[in-house]
Amino acid sequence: MRPRRVMSMLMCGVLALTGLLGAAPASAAPHDPPPEFGTDWRDPVTAAPPVPRPDGAPTCEVKLAEAQFRDFTPYKGLYTPPEGCGDRWSAVVLRLDGSVKGRQYDRLGHVSVGGVEVFRTSTPQPSPDGITWSVEKDITRYSDVLRRPGPVEMLIGNVVDDTHTGVLDVRVTLTFHAGRPAPSAAVPDRVLPLTTPSLTTPRNTERILAEVYATGSGGGCEEYWYLTVPDTAPCSCRAAGGPHREVRITVDGRLAGIAAPFPTVWTGGWSNPFLWYVIPGPRAFDVAPVLYDLTPFAALLNDGRPHRVEVSVAGVPAGRPGWSTPTNVLLWQDENRAVVTGALTRHEESAPTGSSVHTPGTEHRLDTAAAHRLTVAGHLDTSHGRVTTTVTRSVAHTSVHRWTGDESRDALTATWRDDETVKHGATSTRTHRTYTMDGVTTLGAGDRLRTVLTLGDRARSLVLRAGQRPRWTRLDDTYTGDATYTTGVPRDQRHAVGTSSERYRLHGPDGCWDRTLRTVQGTLTEDRRRC
Repeated sequence: MRPRRVMSMLMCGVLALTGLLGAAPASAAPHDPPPEFGTDWRDPVTAAPPVPRPDGAPTCEVKLAEAQFRDFTPYKGLYTPPEGCGDRWSAVVLRLDGSVKGRQYDRLGHVSVGGVEVFRTSTPQPSPDGITWSVEKDITRYSDVLRRPGPVEMLIGNVVDDTHTGVLDVRVTLTFHAGRPAPSAAVPDRVLPLTTPSLTTPRNTERILAEVYATGSGGGCEEYWYLTVPDTAPCSCRAAGGPHREVRITVDGRLAGIAAPFPTVWTGGWSNPFLWYVIPGPRAFDVAPVLYDLTPFAALLNDGRPHRVEVSVAGVPAGRPGWSTPTNVLLWQDENRAVVTGALTRHEESAPTGSSVHTPGTEHRLDTAAAHRLTVAGHLDTSHGRVTTTVTRSVAHTSVHRWTGDESRDALTATWRDDETVKHGATSTRTHRTYTMDGVTTLGAGDRLRTVLTLGDRARSLVLRAGQRPRWTRLDDTYTGDATYTTGVPRDQRHAVGTSSERYRLHGPDGCWDRTLRTVQGTLTEDRRRC
């Protein structure tokens, strides 16, 4: 993300100030907080659970990348598969370790192997004294790519000058766990990067997923797409249709999938980096891709000819930059058939609805509501019989945006829903996702800027299989922050204060995780586990 500055207004025109996810040791002890932020604060920490690892399995470690990022020059290297752990793994874990000190904005980064993006992240904003951080991600699903040598590219675009002094020192490793391979249903046979709109699949493909690492970033208005307003409203970030965005994928021009983008808030977001110095917002530094089940289209794609598969973000004004949508296609093949045939049998799309109504006044108000629904179905004649897949997905967005004429007060309350049901043969998976944002930024006496913000990432999933017990999971990741500082003055004169907290709850048939973190002035004051 490129450098940004605080303007005379707040969120309507802000291209925020600018920090990352770090997995701190569970034994990290809370300390007494100082009266205000100083020149150092605790390294980043998250309440999310650690990546699961199989017990007792032999491991092999491979260095994937190591670089100091000072500009926009990517790291380029060569990946070689590990020796001594076979070529079928029970788990593969990517780990990023980094350090930075001085002054720097938050930066967006990615790692790719063989052209396949396996990790998308952003970076911490450092203290003058410096911080370290780490991030881990299970990348077992990319085993197909990891079985053979290939080029590695990593980029965290950065600017280092007399003001922005932070050099990002980063090392990325892969740990391979041998033993019983991960279930075949979870690990595709092939992973193809969609580097062009043209896709040709193996003719015996029987399941297709597409994953899109959709992020609005870059310091412009699309980094804060949820705060854009129609062209007629008096606000700096305008979009003709207002703030609604929808990530869509098409096959040969026909709509194949819809999704609500997650409203990621990077660590300089909402004009207030003091919100994020220790605890990042949900997903800010392990960016999860949007997933689409394209199996109903497999019969069309299996004809041996190239097909046009394209990703777009609806609602973005024509020609406006800011969205990145790198895409991978995950394929499962029928090993007992050279060609799998079938048909697309159903395609029903509701007309997208949406409105953004501006009500002028001393406090302007924008009410936005949007919805869209898509159902696709198809069957495949596989070696284990005819299998029908039906995918139904609906997205909805409601928000109320209020701001004063001089933009000294800016507030948003928003909810996004993304509901999906996939019926694949005798298995039905229902997933209900809800994202929430409730915040207000004010610029008061003495140029004291205060931001109060709550973010929510929630999901419920239920899997029903004939003759088996249902499997379910429930996620609730909630962040809350309140921070104040003086704008327009040197760093040592900001007199910043702030509190933040995160409670991450994950429940399912395999157990539960419930952890709460709280900070005051960059010091961890509570680390509580309930499971």
